[in-house]
Amino acid sequence: MAHSTEKKNTSQMTTLKTVLQYIRKYWLLVGLSLILAAVTVVLTLYIPILTGNAVDLLLGKDAVKFDGVFAILKKIGIAMLLTAAAQWVMNTCNNHITYHVVKDIRERAFHRLEELPLKYLDSRSYGDIVSRVIADVDTFADGLLMGFTQLFTGVLTILGTLLFMLVTNVPITLVVVCITPVSFLVAKFIASRTYSMFKLQSETRGEQTSLIEEMIGNQKVVKIFAREEKVKEQFAEINGRLEKCSLKAIFFSSLTNPCTRFVNSLVYAGVGIFGALLAIRGGISVGRLSCFLSYANQYTKPFNEISGVITELQNALACAARIFELIDEEPQVPEVPDAYVLENVRGNVKLENVSFSYVPEKKLIENFNLEVKPGQRVAIVGPTGCGKTTLINLLMRFYDVNSGRILVEGKDIREMTRGSLRTSYGMVLQETWLRSGTIRDNICMGRPEATEDEVIAAAKAAHAHSFIKRLPEGYDTVITEDGGSLSQGQKQLLCIARVMLCLPPMLILDEATSSIDTRTELRIQNAFATMMEGRTSFIVAHRLSTIQEADIILVMKDGNIIEQGNHETLLAAGGFYANLYNAQFAG
Repeated sequence: MAHSTEKKNTSQMTTLKTVLQYIRKYWLLVGLSLILAAVTVVLTLYIPILTGNAVDLLLGKDAVKFDGVFAILKKIGIAMLLTAAAQWVMNTCNNHITYHVVKDIRERAFHRLEELPLKYLDSRSYGDIVSRVIADVDTFADGLLMGFTQLFTGVLTILGTLLFMLVTNVPITLVVVCITPVSFLVAKFIASRTYSMFKLQSETRGEQTSLIEEMIGNQKVVKIFAREEKVKEQFAEINGRLEKCSLKAIFFSSLTNPCTRFVNSLVYAGVGIFGALLAIRGGISVGRLSCFLSYANQYTKPFNEISGVITELQNALACAARIFELIDEEPQVPEVPDAYVLENVRGNVKLENVSFSYVPEKKLIENFNLEVKPGQRVAIVGPTGCGKTTLINLLMRFYDVNSGRILVEGKDIREMTRGSLRTSYGMVLQETWLRSGTIRDNICMGRPEATEDEVIAAAKAAHAHSFIKRLPEGYDTVITEDGGSLSQGQKQLLCIARVMLCLPPMLILDEATSSIDTRTELRIQNAFATMMEGRTSFIVAHRLSTIQEADIILVMKDGNIIEQGNHETLLAAGGFYANLYNAQFAG
């Protein structure tokens, strides 16, 4: 238990240090905010002195001095105006610091997402990642703003009030100081219990966001398999856990107000009783006592605020810890300092003794060898899970090989820039990916500078032009990231048009025509044949009818090439490929 508490405190301190590093950039504004907080506190504490002086001028028979009272009222008015102005500027500074820090953190988190290897995203829920970058950052911003707005002023108010009270009357000040530790004990008790609860709340909220996103994105699948009730149960279970951890966190944080108010009342009562006894004996004037009672209120009020701020900061730090976990994740292996820029690509690709597995205990590809000459069409076939798509991921360097090497034009792909390697490939995958924007924007993604004629020519080559012209705004039709009302086949045609426009020296087609009707597929196959002419191509296909013209057919099973040759040779051999082919075309 002690070890757990020590670990939690270390984690909090590490998170706090990281937050301070982000704040350090705005040290001038922080300094100005502190100065203005001090000005606000001094002026606020000066007003009770003026009020006490005014009270003393109003006491005694035939001793009321209205001229003096009006002069004091003017001073109070000026002090209040200056306090309001200082608070306004201070709040502006605090807002500027908070939202610029939040902007920096969110940008850093998003940039880190761009730098992270695909294995990080593949192994985590998208909803949880979104929750960290959006919801957790917002919660952190709320806590940080409250910290700047109330923490500085609260601490300075406590220190300033003590100083003013010591100058005014030492015995009554000692009464206040003796009761003060109770507030610290209350604050410590609450703070020590809220951090872990708010962290658990944040994590559970991320889990809930993940489930909601998954269900919205796959609503058709849920309905097809009648999983509505099961999903409701799953949501209710997560929601129940969120309710419990939220209630615990809120329960302890809600103790702040009543507990600190109780302490406030103790201080006020102590000052009132002890001050009244002093006033009876003539040890303090009534005006000074009223001033002290005002100070007692002002002195205890920040404890109430600071306790609330500490609770919010616990929540903010818990959320910040989750954000920094993402930011501190190990980025993808950096490019070597003198990384080679791949140019004049002809299409020579060679794999030498390549081994790879996603997890060490489960082997996938072992001692894989392949040599592809420029312009060859390499088809990759085999049962699900044999490593076809994994091989594509390795060629594109989405994952690095565990051992062996992959060469393009005789150079190890780990020694060249990722950008130059990936722009040498054109990819059309089974899963379509479109971004929010116009049809034209999606086709031009690889070549933003393409002319209108080139875009239309690419769309025609992909047999997409006819359906695009039928859209309300043609090529200017705006679609959402999932393609909106477009069919799966139409979305696939746009992805094919995108590659048609770029025509890089090497192509990867991973089930590229899986979502297209048979008639359109025949046209696309002809377009692909033209596109692949003279280009090294890797074709992953389950429909063996689409790869009969390939120069090399690699038959994979359990991460190994078990057969290799062209269509006729493999059929004549009567092996695994022949069995797959006959199974598809039996009868």
